[in-house]
Amino acid sequence: MFISILQQTPHWVWGLLTALTVIGFKQTLPRRRSWRSSASLPLVMVILSLYGVASAFSRQPLALIAWVAGGAVTLMLAQTLRVWGEIRWLPQERSVLMPGSWLPLILLLGLFTSKFAVAVALSMAPGLAVDAGFAGFAGLVYGAFSGVFLARTVAVWRVVRSSSLPSRSTSA
Repeated sequence: MFISILQQTPHWVWGLLTALTVIGFKQTLPRRRSWRSSASLPLVMVILSLYGVASAFSRQPLALIAWVAGGAVTLMLAQTLRVWGEIRWLPQERSVLMPGSWLPLILLLGLFTSKFAVAVALSMAPGLAVDAGFAGFAGLVYGAFSGVFLARTVAVWRVVRSSSLPSRSTSA
């Protein structure tokens, strides 16, 4: 059965997996990026996660509620634990120094695997799309990933904002 699932998976899914893997591996190395590009990947992942919940579970509102709850909890947890605490603003270069980390790769592959598993489950048992327990669990998982991604965007925003606040007050 597993081989059958893999064979019936559209080819674009494997292309997406390859792209996410490459993006994730690139993030294991320190790099300088503009603040916009530093925040864009996490925001895109949050939007895709929300779209995944809305499209797969459109008739089950618990999925969206669980997505919000999962996102809020992991956002707060990631901020409390300073998961993205090593991000630095380089004012001379007007860029963000993103430290190398395996976490983005783990998050990207984790979200991909979750979405793949949900898609397989829904294709094998379409009734799960309206099952409150399944929809709620999937929404919670998607939301949890989204919260950690969103925490990175918030961390970038905070670093850029806190570094630029003193320069504004001195120029006024």
